[in-house]
Amino acid sequence: MLLHEFRPGRLLVGLTALALAAVYAGDAADAWTTPWYAVIPVLCGGLGTAALATWVAYRIRRRSARSRSSESTGAPASSSGSQDIR
Repeated sequence: MLLHEFRPGRLLVGLTALALAAVYAGDAADAWTTPWYAVIPVLCGGLGTAALATWVAYRIRRRSARSRSSESTGAPASSSGSQDIR
């Protein structure tokens, strides 16, 4: 049982942030040299990919919700008239 919905955009943003942290941690430890402007393409690419993944997941959820709602077009559960309508 899932406790919450899977959000691929948030996963990609988190992975992007971890990648940037690892790059700058390696630079701080003198393992390699990272120019200051290296964050721009990595961050923009990660955020763009996350936006695309979020949009695709939204469209999939919306399409599956639409198909579920169109399947239940029958009579309501209590159509016997036993409940009063005010």
